[in-house]
Amino acid sequence: MRILLINHYAGSPEYGMEFRPYFMAREWSKAGHKVRIIAASESHVRNQVISVGGKFRKEIIDGIEYIWLKTPPYTGNGITRAVNIFTFVWQLYQQSNKVILDGFQPDVVIASSTYPLDIHPALHLAKKSGAKLVWEIHDLWPRSPIELSGMSPLHPFILLMQHAENRACRLADKVISMLPHTDDYLIRHGMSAEKFVYVPNGIHADAWDDSADRLPESHGRTLDALIARGQFLIGYAGAHGLANALQHLIEAARLSTDLPVTVLLIGQGPEKEALQQQAESLRLKNVLFLDPVPKIAIPALLNKMDAFYIGLQHQSLFRFGISPNKLMDYMMAAKPIIQAIEAGNDMVTKSHCGITVKPEDPEAIAAAIRALFEMSPAEREVLGQNGRHYVAAHHDYPKLAATFLKVMRA
Repeated sequence: MRILLINHYAGSPEYGMEFRPYFMAREWSKAGHKVRIIAASESHVRNQVISVGGKFRKEIIDGIEYIWLKTPPYTGNGITRAVNIFTFVWQLYQQSNKVILDGFQPDVVIASSTYPLDIHPALHLAKKSGAKLVWEIHDLWPRSPIELSGMSPLHPFILLMQHAENRACRLADKVISMLPHTDDYLIRHGMSAEKFVYVPNGIHADAWDDSADRLPESHGRTLDALIARGQFLIGYAGAHGLANALQHLIEAARLSTDLPVTVLLIGQGPEKEALQQQAESLRLKNVLFLDPVPKIAIPALLNKMDAFYIGLQHQSLFRFGISPNKLMDYMMAAKPIIQAIEAGNDMVTKSHCGITVKPEDPEAIAAAIRALFEMSPAEREVLGQNGRHYVAAHHDYPKLAATFLKVMRA
């Protein structure tokens, strides 16, 4: 089978997120299928810039063919990001014959770019090649900008997104969602129920390597010093953005100063400076900020922790479910998890791997920290192993890729 995967933000272990296209494509390639990924040269989630001299660049990564279409740089979620999106969608049309379909007639075209606008060129490419069209949903657009950013449903950008979503619901042969409870919503927008398949985010269990020498030396020294002092380490590794609601974790740390607990926030993001100022103004000695580490070092980093934290703002949008990558990493690390999220699904409770509390509630987060600290090491080990067994059974990429492949063949 020849698979054409369109994902604006597709990355790789070398370039950074998004990793899902890479891991899916690698499994399909191992199974003997030909995969071509089309992505934009500029993405806010990658940690390495992709240099494109002309209008595109071709590259082979672990047997997967990537075509990077040149798009302009951008920052934030304003006009420059919109220009980047529209440029990528236009390039998909412009380069359809000479580049995208050059020597490659797909059997399946997958539109998978978070926003639904790529359904239009994906439909064009599928018709030209007689291919099946699959629409993959990461987040619900336009519901996400409406509910998270307060954009008007009548905003021209939102109307464009809604038209694209409705068209995808009607015309895609299959709809694959990473969110478990989107089917009723999509049916209301024109999708036939039998098109829907839930394929969540995942982890590559066989690639999990917690070798200590992968950790940056400075991080290793800092963490080892804390461990030597007998500190109980609560780790958060990921983006420092508004949606992550990390100010409540810092406030929970203030409520936990009577315990030998250190809260570590590892990563980068637009809210990091404000969070550092918050911790400084509270004169907290039990909160520490560290730089992000390469993905290859994530297992070694998480292995140093005693427990993990994940939180999100209280938002009605999460009624459709969540599928965060960092939660999969935490579960693979086999340590207990504090989850401050209210969503349509709750993997932490379902897998018995930690404690779920109300979002944006520092007292509840602090109580969960205290509860985990007061457990015996054996009790925490049980919780951690529960999470690892669950994610390996239900979220391992080889299994998810096989499910996705079955959908494409149906």
